Amino acid sequence: MPTPAPGRYFLQVPGPTIIPDRVAQAMAMPALDHRGPQFAALAAGISRDLKQIFKTIHPVMTFPASGTGAWQAALVNTLSPGDGVLVPETGHFSHLWKTIAADLGLNVVEIPGDWRSGIDPAAVATVLASDTAHNIRAVLAVHNETATGVTSDIPALRAAMDEAGHPALLMVDTISSLCATDYRHDDWGVDVTISGSQKGLMLPPGLSFNVASEKALEASASARLPRGYFKWEPMLAAAGNGLYPYTPPVTLFYGMREAVDLLLNEGLDNVFARHAKLAAATRAAVIGWDLEIQCADPARYSNAVTAIRLPEGHDADAFRALVLDKFDMSLAAGLGKVAGTVFRVGHLGYMNSLTLAGALAGVEMGLESAGIPHRKGGLLAALDILNA
Repeated sequence: MPTPAPGRYFLQVPGPTIIPDRVAQAMAMPALDHRGPQFAALAAGISRDLKQIFKTIHPVMTFPASGTGAWQAALVNTLSPGDGVLVPETGHFSHLWKTIAADLGLNVVEIPGDWRSGIDPAAVATVLASDTAHNIRAVLAVHNETATGVTSDIPALRAAMDEAGHPALLMVDTISSLCATDYRHDDWGVDVTISGSQKGLMLPPGLSFNVASEKALEASASARLPRGYFKWEPMLAAAGNGLYPYTPPVTLFYGMREAVDLLLNEGLDNVFARHAKLAAATRAAVIGWDLEIQCADPARYSNAVTAIRLPEGHDADAFRALVLDKFDMSLAAGLGKVAGTVFRVGHLGYMNSLTLAGALAGVEMGLESAGIPHRKGGLLAALDILNA
């Protein structure tokens, strides 16, 4: 095996993110009886405190699954074969969620997007207004499109749906936005919130989450898609008593207890402000390098990840490979339609200003080493923000 590079490996992808030492140490604890009172108390306490993270009074259902499982859980518990779902295209992850819906036998209606913009609430309202038979039963919205670094305006989307007078459920993927930017399940009128453990929650992959409104629970009573593993009812019970219907990943719950404590002790508003500062510094570096940000609308810039376009004729994947080989830093790949044309810098989770400064230094050195045309000084522009 090759000799490990000296120093700390830099993980600058938007998930999985850096795992805090305190979380990693908690997950090294011995196994615990998942049917016993100690685990039940642990799990129930986590479910209670997660309500603060999602800003909801409703139970937070925790499934042993990736975020893809949370997508499927939201769909199978509320919809029936042949139901329509409306998917505004924002990037690779809206495409993947659409694919899951189609595989389940749902009728997908897509609003095409350019992968550089957020959801257009007016376009959603227009489609819903034309659906007088109410065949569309849900709108599937990605809050933060991880592949493009674009964040959509969920309150504006909710308002547009209400103005259209359409009864469709609003389902929101917060997999890369939760704990990176403000999110409010109840106040924003969301019917099903979807999330995962491996990004802003600072855990490994393996846990996913659903939060359901009363309207979504009512829809669940008559929904006819097969649910199996993803059935809500036992998970709603587990959110209250900590007793899971099948074996939960106990060590991940140990870690989640520590991660939630870290977030709540820092204070969510402080968490959001920290992410906003890191994101602003990253964008300042990109502008300083005279490169282009994939998100075309500054109002929709992401606090979690910045996707950066390389000049024509330069391969983003080759650049990423050089940076990994030379500086032991992983940058995220472009996905789907932007594969090879963008690389992504994750700036969410357990990260501070000094960590990001080191990462941006690695990017600037990588641009120089790869011979990619750029203007020097992006790092200095970032430092002005990080040091303010």
